[in-house]
Amino acid sequence: MTKERVIQFGEGGFLRGFVDYFLHKLNEKGVWEGKVVVVQPIDKGMCDVLMQQNCEYNLYLRGIENGKTVNERTHIDVISRCVNPYREFDEYMKLAENPDFRFIISNTTEAGIEYIGSEKKEDAPAKSYPAKLTQLLYRRYELKLPGFILIPCELIDDNADHLKECILKYAELWELPDDFRKWIEEENSFCNSLVDRIVTGYPRDEDKEMWKELGYEDHMLDTAEIFHLWVIGGHHEDELPLQKAGFNVVWTDDVHPYKRRKVRILNGGHTSMVLGAYLYGLSTVGECLKDETVSAFLNKCIFDEIVPTLGNSETDINFGKAVLERFSNPFIKHQLLSIALNSVSKFEVRVLPTILEYRDKFGIFPPALTFSMAALIAFYRTDKANDGEEIMDFMKKSTIPEILKREDYWKADLTEMIPLVEGYYDSIKEKGMKEAYAAVLSEKEGY
Repeated sequence: MTKERVIQFGEGGFLRGFVDYFLHKLNEKGVWEGKVVVVQPIDKGMCDVLMQQNCEYNLYLRGIENGKTVNERTHIDVISRCVNPYREFDEYMKLAENPDFRFIISNTTEAGIEYIGSEKKEDAPAKSYPAKLTQLLYRRYELKLPGFILIPCELIDDNADHLKECILKYAELWELPDDFRKWIEEENSFCNSLVDRIVTGYPRDEDKEMWKELGYEDHMLDTAEIFHLWVIGGHHEDELPLQKAGFNVVWTDDVHPYKRRKVRILNGGHTSMVLGAYLYGLSTVGECLKDETVSAFLNKCIFDEIVPTLGNSETDINFGKAVLERFSNPFIKHQLLSIALNSVSKFEVRVLPTILEYRDKFGIFPPALTFSMAALIAFYRTDKANDGEEIMDFMKKSTIPEILKREDYWKADLTEMIPLVEGYYDSIKEKGMKEAYAAVLSEKEGY
């Protein structure tokens, strides 16, 4: 029987279409052997559905590769079981007892790696992902078992460093022994990482067709593009032979150059475009690329504002062009509302750094990206926002100055942006998105 080797926090489409695909293929190619145990990181999730299917599902990878259309289906069976710590806390803690576990993978969204500071060690489970993980790691330490290689996939800078910092804070809060903190530092490898694949998730408008082709119902169907890149800080190819299996994986001492370009252009392009595009009446990324107005807005964001901030190198420009090609993938039906999940934290990580660096570099605010902040506020005043309850309530009821002064949201003082964002917001509300877009696209100098 294949040993369980990986603990994975998160059962969403991204990890199943990225990491779990790679691990499945490693098994298939015979270069590695292992199974994944999925931990549901929040109270409400999809683990029950996954378990009903014996933790198996089908992944469709589709796109244009070397000028040829590719449509590849893989039946993924690398997940052995799911554990919901909200219902099975003892079972969750038992994971610490298995010496075969070597890797911890996570994707709990940008909002997931947080230090709340009010949890107790005795909570069953603690609320935040880092606190839950600290509970598990402390049990592992008590058993005098080896540590882990931790590879978080959340899209925040220095994700592993930030995760470790949160764990050490919980160790201090809970007054855990100094030896445990030493064990965290010395017996575990925290690997900053960058993930890059557009995973479009469950194909709502194609599922019945796919079920017919499969001959059975698969309620955990997943879809993604062919392209992938995984940049991992550290050198663990000997234990996880991803390159040997032929994947586009980079083991490196410094993830930053890869991450900055990808998060700013691809993710920043997504986040700056989708909320306004939804208010404009579109529903998928593909529709955005076909629409002359929204496509022009995205081009302005990427090539007039994001790429110049990065340095305007040929590499940056080519990456931007490649991103537009990937967004135009005819197979990808990436729902705008899916990308819009937790947009406040996404905007803070993906878009705001470019806005502030553009201002510092050129002395003006970038008009299209600043406009996207106004679109974000307008979107959060609809019933389509999907975020933490406190965030949604605050964004819906507060004034724009109150929103922009929430330094805990933005990690910066945005007071200087208030009149600009108010102007764009008023334009959206009074003229509608079409005229508001036209106005911002006509701006040459910004502010």
